[in-house]
Amino acid sequence: MVKNSKQKGLIRSKGVNLIPRMQHVEIQHGETAAPFRPETSMAKTLMDIGTRRIFLEEHDLFRQNVRRFFQEEVVPYHAQWEKAGEVSREVWKKAGEHGLLGIYTPEEHGGIGGDLLSAAIVWEEQMYCNCSGPGFSLHSEIVMPYISHYGSKAQIEDYIPQMTAGKCIGAIAMTEPGADTKTLTPRTFAKKDGTDWILNGSKVFITNGWMSDVVIVVAVTNREAKTAAHGISLFLVDSGTKGFQKGRKLEKLGLKAQDTAELFFEDVRLPAEALLGQANMGFYYLMNELPQERLLISVMALASCEFMFEETRNYVMQRKAFGKTIADLQVVQHKLAELKTEVCVGRAFIDSCLQLHSEKKLDSSTASMAKYWATDLQNSVATQCLQLHGGWGYMWEYPIAKAFADSRVQPIYGGTNEIMKELISRNIVSKK
Repeated sequence: MVKNSKQKGLIRSKGVNLIPRMQHVEIQHGETAAPFRPETSMAKTLMDIGTRRIFLEEHDLFRQNVRRFFQEEVVPYHAQWEKAGEVSREVWKKAGEHGLLGIYTPEEHGGIGGDLLSAAIVWEEQMYCNCSGPGFSLHSEIVMPYISHYGSKAQIEDYIPQMTAGKCIGAIAMTEPGADTKTLTPRTFAKKDGTDWILNGSKVFITNGWMSDVVIVVAVTNREAKTAAHGISLFLVDSGTKGFQKGRKLEKLGLKAQDTAELFFEDVRLPAEALLGQANMGFYYLMNELPQERLLISVMALASCEFMFEETRNYVMQRKAFGKTIADLQVVQHKLAELKTEVCVGRAFIDSCLQLHSEKKLDSSTASMAKYWATDLQNSVATQCLQLHGGWGYMWEYPIAKAFADSRVQPIYGGTNEIMKELISRNIVSKK
């Protein structure tokens, strides 16, 4: 018998998926060890199901269903979504029906109540199909945790079940035109008016911004605070609230199907219940949640590396030059060897971070390392894999071109990699 280190059991979603509650098992004396799970470096392909020690067989079953969902419900429509600059609302509802949203949110709050690794499977499988349009990960593992962790009972009951069902799309509005991102000092301001708040300001580069039904808005609420950390609050602003306007969908270099927008707030009157958590505590909430956001970005970056490697391997095995396939050339073989080694080394670190975070032990500095390293690697792999495609790699019809374009934003959002290095270095030279 296998003794679970946490609560035993699976959660069955609305659909057919099984979501493990727990990740880790301990083998008792005299018991049979679990079947060997090869690491990605040993597997036939870097995207094989049934690999990596951090997962269980239950995770494999879930991954099969997630992979099928993306292949059937996302891949066939992604090209038209790229032209529209947004995905369909229908795919959000289908994701909810299949239990792919709110996985890491507690069941008692209206989420699925699964484990972190199940959520990470959704992140990875989206990158494995090279479809960056659906903003499921930001919605589920960035926006929903703020409400689940800091929201009132009424806020949790109002938003979480609808978000898990894909009927309420969430976004978070932090970035502003010209604001100081290093000290996180927004210009958006909310002032008290009786028991209400009056919100004014603007935000930019907001993922899910155009389709959002609710936005978490970061705003200054105390301009006299001794530091920015003491004067920032978070607000829940519903789409359609008077004075809240969505600007144009931004035309981007990559992420063509992802609705990224500008948001404007002009004398938006919010009731006291719109405040998320306590007033002037927003900075601390953000610091608590940012490591998970950076881990999410790093996981998706590494999964994209694995996809690009396999896509390129398949291409060079078929493409011919000088009377033989490109893969027969030693220079290409050595390049593939370098790429696979780099990706597998990255995979070991990212899986370690996933395991740490599943045990609530991932610190901010390590999450920053993961984000900076994996996204830099993603851009390096994208460049080299596109080069191995030659001229065809520059054509938008080829998956590597889309992966290359999508990769460029990764070292920028979630905190630029320069800021990641600043955070890491502070930890290194700290005298405390």
